[in-house]
Amino acid sequence: MTGTMECRGPDEHGTWISSRALLGHRRLSIIDPENGSQPMRAVEGDDSQPVISYTGEVYNYRELWEELRELGHEFRTATDTEVVLRAYLEWGEGFAERLNGIYAMAVWDPRSEELLLVRDRMGVKPLYYYPTSDGVLFGSEPKAVLAHPEAEAVVDADGLREVFGIVKTPGHAVFRGMHEVRPATVVRFGRDGRRTSPYWELRARPHTDDLETTISRVRELLEDIVDRQLVADVTVGTLLSGGMDSSAVTALAARALRERGHEHPVEAFSVDFKGLSESFTSNVQWADPDTPFAVEVAERVGAEHVVVELDNQDVLDPEVRESVLRAQDLPVSTGDMEYSLLVLCRELRKRMTVALSGEAADELFGGYTWFHDEEAVEADTFPWHHPFEKAGGIGALRAVGLWDSLGLEDYVKQRYAQALEEVPRLEGETGTRERMRELTYLNLTRWENFLLDRKDRISMAAGLEVRVPFTDHRLVEYVYNTPWEMKNFDGREKSLLREAMRGILPDSVLDRKKTPYPSTQDLDYELALRERVEGLITEGSPVLDLVSESGIRALLDEPVGTYGVGGPWGARAVLERLAEFDRWVSEYGVRVEL
Repeated sequence: MTGTMECRGPDEHGTWISSRALLGHRRLSIIDPENGSQPMRAVEGDDSQPVISYTGEVYNYRELWEELRELGHEFRTATDTEVVLRAYLEWGEGFAERLNGIYAMAVWDPRSEELLLVRDRMGVKPLYYYPTSDGVLFGSEPKAVLAHPEAEAVVDADGLREVFGIVKTPGHAVFRGMHEVRPATVVRFGRDGRRTSPYWELRARPHTDDLETTISRVRELLEDIVDRQLVADVTVGTLLSGGMDSSAVTALAARALRERGHEHPVEAFSVDFKGLSESFTSNVQWADPDTPFAVEVAERVGAEHVVVELDNQDVLDPEVRESVLRAQDLPVSTGDMEYSLLVLCRELRKRMTVALSGEAADELFGGYTWFHDEEAVEADTFPWHHPFEKAGGIGALRAVGLWDSLGLEDYVKQRYAQALEEVPRLEGETGTRERMRELTYLNLTRWENFLLDRKDRISMAAGLEVRVPFTDHRLVEYVYNTPWEMKNFDGREKSLLREAMRGILPDSVLDRKKTPYPSTQDLDYELALRERVEGLITEGSPVLDLVSESGIRALLDEPVGTYGVGGPWGARAVLERLAEFDRWVSEYGVRVEL
């Protein structure tokens, strides 16, 4: 089980065993590399005290260290791991409320013979568990759990609905019998069974700041957050796309490092496809190429800019595709974007261990098209389903028979209604304000979970920790309760963030239309995808037990070029997912039971 986590922790490994519990760990050394071995005992050599297996980063660990020292705790390391463990000793289960960071951990307490599984507030770090007849298995990823002989890789109808329905229900792990620890939750296992306790939740509060104050507060929060997230005893860089979100993180990181007196500029990494800038063709998703804007940002903020150039062979490389599937444990492919992300992270890992990313700003500040499309806003479903349907995705699912055979329409409605019931609401709030609060909550708790999971799994498969400043709970709480008319005060996406970064970033970047993560425009990629999907039919793939061969052929009968970047990306995504499903069932030994 621990061996499956080698990519997440390439630097060191360890196990701890007692009569009731066994903990394993793979370490990615970031803070105090010499002294942070895990699993870590509260008292060295004393197995009667709590022990921890922990991954991630607590950004306020130095403040907690000082507080715990004043309370009488003595430390033998300089790691945040020991701070977290001693916080548990001091405050018990309530210790998680004091942590600011990204983390997943298991704490075994021999005194009560209880196991605690704890996950960070926004779910940046993954954590799964699988109850057995006399205990529980757990791991950072499903592959760790599935390595145990008592865990079976079985997927039922609900698991398939999660895979093909683009839902990402919190707590749902797709594999039958397995569960995901929900964000901001402590799950405790003991002789009395399982008990689940949230330690943080979004709450609706009146927003009393005026626009000018709100803009200033957002900037102040981001400055503090980025500064905190640079803490490490190793090199920290950034992922820079040339969009507003990653550019903001890069600019603030560069400023913070200069103020600390660092001699070397922050290293900012971008990904591009060879020849794309010269041959770029604008379309409904991509208005302009990223690289020129990334170069401009790097020059403006004084970052050392590295462009990782890819070609089709990089994203079609069988080893890369196999590694991405193994990283994610599921066939939730968004195509070449996932493969290029792995190649990018591998390049970063050659020069650093930690990088900061602009993920989650769109969910929080209203950057996606579905926040600004009246039909998507008013649709009685998850807002991302509207563009997916317009782009041929639901039509493709119908064509191959999955939409009806899995009952996806009813399943999506059920999960959507469940999500709406959770929304923290402000008394008396109606109309646009109320609806945009709903959409923000749906994005923060469903769509963002998919993206954060993808980023963490793929980056950690390269041994790279990616930190996400826009998920800091203080910023999330503040912006969630900021009225939509402030987030959108000039009628454009992310107005509030744009003004908060005015004067720090070039106007060309601030005024640029939002652009998704770069994707290849080379026709050869579509041809390779078509060949893979054709192989599902000719080779008698297991996917044919679920889908219609004639439906697949109908999609493939569309003219070559149809599924390029500017075409019906939803249908292309379905083809990608079918191809990935075939490999997943075969390589994971998945048993489908409907």
